[in-house]
Order: sequence, then structure tokens, then C-alpha cells
Amino acid sequence: MKKIAVLVSGGGTNLQALIDAQGRGEIVNGAIAAVISSAPEAYALERAKKAGIPGYVLARRDYPSSQAMTQALVGKLKELSIDLVVMAGFMTIVTRELFEVYPNAVINIHPALIPSFCGKGAYGLHVHEQALAYGVKVSGATVHFVTEECDSGPIILQQAVDVLPDDTPETLQRRIMERCEWKLLPQAVSLFCQDRLRVEGRTVRILP
Repeated sequence: MKKIAVLVSGGGTNLQALIDAQGRGEIVNGAIAAVISSAPEAYALERAKKAGIPGYVLARRDYPSSQAMTQALVGKLKELSIDLVVMAGFMTIVTRELFEVYPNAVINIHPALIPSFCGKGAYGLHVHEQALAYGVKVSGATVHFVTEECDSGPIILQQAVDVLPDDTPETLQRRIMERCEWKLLPQAVSLFCQDRLRVEGRTVRILP
């Protein structure tokens, strides 16, 4: 059974999707062992508490640098014997120390079809504002392995939705969360926990 840590900073809707999927038995050979927040006031910690999952706070402001915080994070993950790290709305920069200890074992959900609308400044509603401003006809979500370069790691799963003529950033965000993010993330986590993901360069093979 693989132990999963979910990193959060805010409301924790993707964390809730993972908790619900776990409750339905959809995360095979894995269990959420910890929720770690970069913000002590994050509602995600309340979601963890309600689900009986231990919550921890590593506030960025308590450390002199991103590297110092990352080193503390790695220490906590190792202490908890974590196998998979899931970034679910984690709004803090992490440095290479995390990926050295957890190569191809840190995943993220991004609310667009990478390589579109990603990278620096592409987070939250900003992503959907960019998509609408560009006039795309489809958008969606991507689950990918995390590397040092923002939103550039190998892609695990993607799902698209239509962009409607009267969409606002808020309506597009909601559609992508409900139809893509909350489904893809538990699927990717379960595949990892079953050892069904093989990384070959930029390609992630899903094994039977």
C-alpha cells in the first residue's frame, strides 16, 4: 500500500476529490497519509480533519528561502515514509531537492491542456482568462509529473471540454474542475499506486 501526501494551499477541492475517490475504493493500492499546507488558514486542512487524515503546516513565511522550505518539506515526507506527492493547488515554489528525492513521484494537476496556458503566471482563474482571451474552442486539464521547470514534466493524463460562447473564467473553471480535474487526478494517483506508469523520456506509458 503506497502512502500519499497531498500538498495544498487553499480550499482543497482537488483534495476533496481524492478523499471522495478513496472513500469509493477508486484509489487502488494507495491511501492518503498526510495533507501538508503552505497556509495555516487553508480550508483544505479542515477537509483533511473531517476525513481523519493528519494535517501539517509548513508556512513559507517561516523559512528564509524556497530551498529551506523544500528541505523541511522533504524531511517531513521522509519522516512519514511517503511514496507519492500530489500537488493539489500548492501555491509555493519548491526546489530541486524535492525531485532528487522523489523522481517521477510528484504529480500536479493543471487546469489547461499543457503546453497551452501554462508556466509562470498561469494559475487559478488566470489560466481561464488566458484561454478565453485567446479564443480557444476547447480547454481542459492535465495531470503531469512535476520537474524543476514549471508545468513541463511528462504528461500522465489529459481531458478536454468545449469552451462555450458565453463562458466566463468562472464558468469555464467550474466545468473543467467538475468534468476533468476531479476525475483525472484520482485516476492518475491510482495508476501510480498500481505501478502502472512508466516514464520514457517525455512520454508516460500506461501499463495494463
